[in-house]
Amino acid sequence: MSPSSGMPSDTSEVLPPAPAAWEPRDPTVPATPPPRRKRPPRRRRGGRFRRLLRWLVGLAFLGALLLLGGLVAGDLLVDIPPANATAVAQSNLFLYRDGTQLARAGEVDRENVSLSRVPLTVQHAVLAAEDRDFHTSPAVDPRAMLRATWNTLTGKGRQSGSTITQQYVKNYYLGQEQTLTRKAKEFFIALRLGREKDKAEILEGYLNTSYFGRNAYGIQAAARAYYGKDAEDLDTAEGAYLASLLNAPNAYDVATHPENRERALARWRYVLDGMVGEGWLSKAGRAAAVFPAPQPARASAGLSGQRGYLVQAVEQYLTEAGVVDEKTLAAGGFRITTTLERARQDAFVKAVDEVVNSRLDPEHRPADRSVRVGGAAVEPSTGKVVALYGGIDYTRQFVNNATRRDYQVGSTFKPFVLTAAFQHGAQTQEGERITPDTLYDGDNRRPVQGWSGAPYDPANEDDASYGPLTVRSATDRSVNAVYAQMAVDVGPSRVRDTAVALGLPRRTPDLTASPSIALGPATASVLDLARAYATLANHGRHGPYTLVEKITRDEEEFALPGDDGFSDLARPEDGPDGPQDGPDESEHDGDDHGRRTRQVVTREAADTTTSVLRSVVQGGTGTAALAAGRPAAGKTGTAEDDKAAWFAG
Repeated sequence: MSPSSGMPSDTSEVLPPAPAAWEPRDPTVPATPPPRRKRPPRRRRGGRFRRLLRWLVGLAFLGALLLLGGLVAGDLLVDIPPANATAVAQSNLFLYRDGTQLARAGEVDRENVSLSRVPLTVQHAVLAAEDRDFHTSPAVDPRAMLRATWNTLTGKGRQSGSTITQQYVKNYYLGQEQTLTRKAKEFFIALRLGREKDKAEILEGYLNTSYFGRNAYGIQAAARAYYGKDAEDLDTAEGAYLASLLNAPNAYDVATHPENRERALARWRYVLDGMVGEGWLSKAGRAAAVFPAPQPARASAGLSGQRGYLVQAVEQYLTEAGVVDEKTLAAGGFRITTTLERARQDAFVKAVDEVVNSRLDPEHRPADRSVRVGGAAVEPSTGKVVALYGGIDYTRQFVNNATRRDYQVGSTFKPFVLTAAFQHGAQTQEGERITPDTLYDGDNRRPVQGWSGAPYDPANEDDASYGPLTVRSATDRSVNAVYAQMAVDVGPSRVRDTAVALGLPRRTPDLTASPSIALGPATASVLDLARAYATLANHGRHGPYTLVEKITRDEEEFALPGDDGFSDLARPEDGPDGPQDGPDESEHDGDDHGRRTRQVVTREAADTTTSVLRSVVQGGTGTAALAAGRPAAGKTGTAEDDKAAWFAG
């Protein structure tokens, strides 16, 4: 190798040629594609979702087929049945406790009329109240049924999703029971009627079968019962009132239940406003409408004297307690044995005649024409109502004075203040525990102390001032100033709760927690008050009251409140300090259907109150009770500017 050039010195030596990196492709030979790179299998997204969707679609399709098949089968299998028991209603038999007959009642008052005899405004009032889309909607409204079910389940109140067609089916062909079977039959019968009858026929049937209260079935009977006229003579306002009764016949009868007047007015206005909204009544006609007060109810001769009042009280007890609904009871066929005792009932009537009625002279003293007497007798140990006095004669004076709740109880409420004071160990404003011998200031118009509300200084009877006096003396003389102050010392809420625990319904009107509660503005019924005083007589133990021993129909016996404990109707709230005893302190009486009693206030509190009330009879405002010739404890009361006078004991 030359040192100058760095090349090999021997030029004859030749190296082998390097391999070619690329050669031209022979165009006659097909090209071979390069091998593809293998990739991992790709995971399919959404496959599970698509499978679930297909499953749901299939399930929905299957459900639709089953539903369609069920509808077809139901339509083929469910026939229109004959008229139900309501359409051929019977009478109810009421018995005294000893099994002798008290009364027979319940014959249905019905007179069918053609739709042409019902004024169009009255028809529209009924539609506004019950089914405003009647003429344009199908016989069954699934959306309304679902909405009603949803509102019921979500606590918005029990509502009806039924069209007028469905209601007619229920009224005439079925019954009032709330079962799925009945609902299913109602659905299919309504569908068939919707095909086989026109709207006019269905509306006519509905108007002739609906229950309006007062034992009146149908618009004609209702027009006669409430306004003494034929259906064809009803005006718009009267028609709206009758239509409002369909929602709650007994509750909205303002002649029978004047305490519910505001509720009835609200429903009446709702009907009229609905007529305006549908274009059936002008705004001017709505503005001119005046509430048409119905005439007093008239009873059949078979319910004359006290019988009608007793039947009415028993029916009210059964419906309010949920034993049987009003329409089913009116359909008849029931045999009802009451707790009323004939001998005591007769003695009650005799006492009122001798002590009150014999002294009235309505011809020479016009005020005597307005005298009303009501009374109730409750057996303390069992809560059984053994006698009631409702008025002079059920056929002459329909409102039951034993059960009405529209008169203030006055000073008969004061023992509840006293019981609350003893129950809670309450103290005066000076820190002295309240006993029968505790001194209070009895001066007239003395402002109550320790009350954060509006100033309150009640007047005593005849504006008398008594100065310092004991609780016992203040009770004897019914001193308002003392009891208003005592209510504040105890606490008005405790006073209210004690009254409820003893037996007054919590829903009693004007049972308000304020100093005035002691003076009795609450409007409890005579029966309510008798129940509460019976608890005091029973040493503070209270149980569910009852008017019925047994009720049967077609050999079937119905369960009564208290058969398995306290009912919502009769059960007092827990005592003022909560439950006063456990299950081991409940008492059972085999002759009283196992009803149990509860210690709602201590025996000491109840018996101390009774001791003070004996003093009222012995030397206070209740000395007239000495005429009974036996030990008695009680309290008098006046209210409504001396228009209401009470004695409870």
